[in-house]
Amino acid sequence: MKATQLLHNLGQSIWLDNITRDMLHSGALKRYIDEFSVTGLTSNPTIFEHAIKNSSAYDAQLQQQAATGKSGEELFFEVALQDITRAADLFRPIYDRTNGVDGFASLEVSPLLAYDTAKTQREVKELFTRAGRPNVLIKIPGTREGLAAIEESIFQGIPINVTLLFSREHYLAASAAFLRGVERRLEAGLNPNVPSVASIFVSRWDVAVAQKAPPELRNQLGIAIALRTYKAARQQLASARWQRIYNAGARPQRLLWASTGTKDPSASDILYVKSLAAPFTVNTMPEATLNALALHNHIDSILPADGGDCEETLSKFAKAGFDLDALAEQLQKEGAESFSKSWKSLMDVVSSKSAALKKAS
Repeated sequence: MKATQLLHNLGQSIWLDNITRDMLHSGALKRYIDEFSVTGLTSNPTIFEHAIKNSSAYDAQLQQQAATGKSGEELFFEVALQDITRAADLFRPIYDRTNGVDGFASLEVSPLLAYDTAKTQREVKELFTRAGRPNVLIKIPGTREGLAAIEESIFQGIPINVTLLFSREHYLAASAAFLRGVERRLEAGLNPNVPSVASIFVSRWDVAVAQKAPPELRNQLGIAIALRTYKAARQQLASARWQRIYNAGARPQRLLWASTGTKDPSASDILYVKSLAAPFTVNTMPEATLNALALHNHIDSILPADGGDCEETLSKFAKAGFDLDALAEQLQKEGAESFSKSWKSLMDVVSSKSAALKKAS
């Protein structure tokens, strides 16, 4: 049995960290669903930049929309929503079968809004309304300014993927925002069941310390951070406050492991998959990692609910001179900056392609 099926049987959702129109046209995404147990997908500005830049599949729509006067972000979201809603429709049977637990496609708000609460809230509502699908998750960065937008969006009943979380503390802040939004719905007499995932970025930790970490600690930091966060999440699930909302009809916010492609060529190509197997979590992985996983026929072990030896590992990094709290903040800031940079490149690609197509018509 493929390791993809084994993870699915364990209770971990496999989501694809990619989307392209070619993938939709060719049936590749449907094949991943049928053969590799894929039950959702995530997207980001870099993914769309590469998709639009490297394919002619978007040309007709770009040309058509540009002819109506649309440009920039307005034009991009027309294009992105077509891909995301098509993917959501492919996942809709999974969403229906799991009563809304799984089967989602994620679309991110403009990264330029990462530190603007009010504009983030408006764009979240607009994108979800335009998508017109219950199984579209809107991604909001878990920055300090994003937390208020997360709470308000959950209160409004919009499914949210909290992105750019790098630590237990980031996760706890995001889960608290989710919980406040659910509790406000209860107080208002609304259905408290609003889907959400909290995305913890894993491999970027190991990339950040690769040049300075002792050899015996190579590729261990991201997994240790994930274990610490998983322990906190399990404690949250067991708390009286959270159990109260479950009793009222809400569902938990699931942990999602993001940035799970192996960056170190000397390490296993499924390092962050085999190390983060856990029920009631999501692992969103690039195509290369998904295809590599499908070649395996076993999974090593399940994450321990108590975090295992994560604190021992993290203390070794602290003794080696790493300030992990400061590094978490740095990684979140750099992540937001990286997505903003990709967003600007994406807008350049949309603009240049539209102009070239208009000139050629």
